Amino acid sequence: MATLLRKIGLIRLHNRDTEDPKHHHNHRGGGQQSASLRGKGGAKSGGHKQQQQLQQQQQPPRGAGDATRDPARARASGAELAPRDKAPALRAARCGGAAAAAGAHRRRAAGARAGPGPAVAAAAAGGSLVPAARQQHCTQVRSRRLMKELQDIARLSDRFISVELVDESLFDWNVKLHQVDKDSVLWQDMKETNTEFILLNLTFPDNFPFSPPFMRVLSPRLENGYVLDGGAICMELLTPRGWSSAYTVEAVMRQFAASLVKGQGRICRKAGKSKKSFSRKEAEATFKSLVKTHEKYGWVTPPVSDG
Repeated sequence: MATLLRKIGLIRLHNRDTEDPKHHHNHRGGGQQSASLRGKGGAKSGGHKQQQQLQQQQQPPRGAGDATRDPARARASGAELAPRDKAPALRAARCGGAAAAAGAHRRRAAGARAGPGPAVAAAAAGGSLVPAARQQHCTQVRSRRLMKELQDIARLSDRFISVELVDESLFDWNVKLHQVDKDSVLWQDMKETNTEFILLNLTFPDNFPFSPPFMRVLSPRLENGYVLDGGAICMELLTPRGWSSAYTVEAVMRQFAASLVKGQGRICRKAGKSKKSFSRKEAEATFKSLVKTHEKYGWVTPPVSDG
């Protein structure tokens, strides 16, 4: 039995030694070639996968292509720019800011060569276009109103008053009051002293007829009748609070004639005092004082029994 086993082993060793070496080499080389082919195929497929991954990383996300091309739209849409895409946007913004600064500098230089505009020149001269236009409008309104007043007074049939312009100024009038109540003592004084009229001066402010004129008596020198020092007249309708733009010069003069009679006005006949003329400065000071007094204590209308 042992001998038989040794024979079988020797036969196997012989068969192995007697195999074709070429065939054995080919068999080994084929295995190596298949292994190398499998390695090349795997490398190719691995390289293709890596290339696809790189392309996917380089491609921008869907919907963000427009944002990366246009930084303004990227900011509006909220898309986040990659660091490499922010550089062109920053350069464009810097170029735009530099162009705007250059344009502003050119405009300033052109303005300096052209000189200041009308508004700047008016402000530098101490004026303004708006107040100047407003003043011109007020002057036109005042002039039209006073021209109409003159025409209406010229058409009066009773010759109640007459007007003379001071130094040909439409805004400075001397008004002659020719008539008062013929039953009054003032009318009798006028007859006895041969006084044909009571002379008054009216000056019209810039905002007339929305503000009252300043009115004062010039001659003769009167006592009582609500005529005060300097020829100032105590009448509420001549104050800013009592004035209305609807009042005409004729209406004011008729009211004044009535107040003279109600206040028992008389022509001053005292020696020395009667020849002293009224002054505008004194009249203005007296009028301001009486206005303050009446604003504090109110205006009192004289009763009808006073005449």
